Amino acid sequence: MTDDLQPMPDDWTRALAVVAHPDDMEFGSAGAVAAWTATGKEVGYLLLTRGEAGIDSMPPEQARKVREEEQHASAAIVGVSSVEFLDHPDGGIEYSPRLRHDLVAALRRHRPELVITFNHHDFTFTGKWNSPDHRTTGRAVLDAVLDAGNRWILPDAGAEPWGGVKYVAIAGSIRPTHAVDVTGYLDAALASVEAHAAYLAALGVPPGGARVPLEGFVNAAGQRFGGRPAVPFELIAC
Repeated sequence: MTDDLQPMPDDWTRALAVVAHPDDMEFGSAGAVAAWTATGKEVGYLLLTRGEAGIDSMPPEQARKVREEEQHASAAIVGVSSVEFLDHPDGGIEYSPRLRHDLVAALRRHRPELVITFNHHDFTFTGKWNSPDHRTTGRAVLDAVLDAGNRWILPDAGAEPWGGVKYVAIAGSIRPTHAVDVTGYLDAALASVEAHAAYLAALGVPPGGARVPLEGFVNAAGQRFGGRPAVPFELIAC
């Protein structure tokens, strides 16, 4: 793709990132979050799982605690203090009445104007088949944005409907349309990634080893964004 990426809109104050696993926001999007919170934007994280199936050498009950702690530390580095977990099963997220209810309730509770989620397409931007957790989460989030604004849909999922979502930003999309300039925020982004130390170690990534792929990612997006390092998103107007 050679079309230029457009700047992300700025007419919002509250964002909620809804993703499947600890580390989903960090691998690519943390720099954008750091840039937003530095200008006074409010960003919260909602994770459907605790990443308990993410470390092969660690039993789920131990991994759950480790990855939750790493996610809190990682989020704090980029200015996020609100981190919630919904306890859906890692590797087994299903599009179910429970998931629909949980997401609608979260949107009505947080009342964001921007919702961020992860790639819901069948393939990743690397050409690989996408995780079912990512696909299910992304599609359920898009549906929940519509449901949350209708007071007659799931009326028990929050007292008041919320139809104030202006945009959904898809991180890691194969069809990016917009981007955030992360000049000056790469160190924060890297530190946020590296806060997932146990997870990175399990992947065989040495300390400092995330810098090259992270810089490659933002510089590749920057080729379509005036040469500035950038985090790309597929933006869907609501």
